[in-house]
Amino acid sequence: MTPVFIGSEIYRGSSYGAWHPLHIPRVSTVMDLTRALGWMGEGQYRASPRAKPAALESFHTARYIDALHQAEAQQAVDDATRTRHGLGTTANPVFPEMFRRPATGAGGVMLAAELVRDGGVVHVPGGGTHHAMADYANGFCYLNDPVLCLLALRRLGLSRIAYVDIDAHHCDGVEAALGAADDMLLISVHEEKRWPFTGALEETGGGRAFNLPVPRGFNDSEMAHIRERLILPALEQFDPQAVVLQCGSDAIEEDPLSRLALSNNAHVDVALALKQIAPRLIVLGGGGYNPWSVGRCWTRIWGALNGIEAPEVLPEPAQQVLRGLSWKRRSAGRVPPAAWVTTLQDTKRDGPVRQEIRERVEHLRGRMAPARHGAVDHVQSATSLSAAESARSGSPPTHP
Repeated sequence: MTPVFIGSEIYRGSSYGAWHPLHIPRVSTVMDLTRALGWMGEGQYRASPRAKPAALESFHTARYIDALHQAEAQQAVDDATRTRHGLGTTANPVFPEMFRRPATGAGGVMLAAELVRDGGVVHVPGGGTHHAMADYANGFCYLNDPVLCLLALRRLGLSRIAYVDIDAHHCDGVEAALGAADDMLLISVHEEKRWPFTGALEETGGGRAFNLPVPRGFNDSEMAHIRERLILPALEQFDPQAVVLQCGSDAIEEDPLSRLALSNNAHVDVALALKQIAPRLIVLGGGGYNPWSVGRCWTRIWGALNGIEAPEVLPEPAQQVLRGLSWKRRSAGRVPPAAWVTTLQDTKRDGPVRQEIRERVEHLRGRMAPARHGAVDHVQSATSLSAAESARSGSPPTHP
């Protein structure tokens, strides 16, 4: 089936505030680049619906959804709401679209689940907000659309669903909600000693979660090693009926919120490898705080999912999109390198595969049981409700 792109105009001009890392345009840049390149075929673009509160309450509490609604309407929160629900904080500030924007992302991923019912590939760059908890905002994330996506796939009757996360930050909200679910396989590759300081090597989420923290300087060769030795073998053993990939671009070398050193080649290679084995694939966005890196990465992924290789030099309309970006909080944004404007493909950032990474991969491989295709029983919705209740406990952690 022809891949589908889900986007929305709500992302154009919407910002968390001039001081926030998410003040930059991201999804709108991807939309503009794909069109400038002629990569959006007839019928491929779908406008994301906005999820209604009842749909959001498949994971989030009604009390929290109401508080988020009220915060947007009043453009303010009281101290009790800030403490209870993590709204109006440095990480999750009050801004004009603070309910509508994440609800649009949530609606997009739930639509994606419906679209892959019979197979296919859907790209939702507005998705990937993997830190939100059932009852509070967390780490720039107001709603946990990956969890909502996974639950939507479960409601379709799928009994083996895999979630792969290559964002620089650990998917704490997803693991808290679904890490213990028997019908889910979670794999996260993230920077060690980085907020939210979860996802240790021994951490299983109470179930079958595989957490691989990696050291700073993590390169393309090391990601390729992890892809071939851990991600693909684990997926092949689990035999998923659907795969959701959170493809945050903050692990790319130029991103300000990690100390990793990937190129966007690593992200493309993971996405293409999963496309080869997944009968249903949903590719989300996630982190990414350099406007050129994130726009180029997610656009290139969309092209790759369509079998299109990016040109060595971008045509002028695409270059104009990239020239129109700015990044006032970073000196690099004042005079961006030529490659950030004229190309989509990063220079490969290969290097040695460090022994500590090899050892961690082998440690996790040791947890794999012999493959038993079809042996996982379908877990009814009570499992997700129990996990959601667990995720609601505790107070909101600090921002990344």
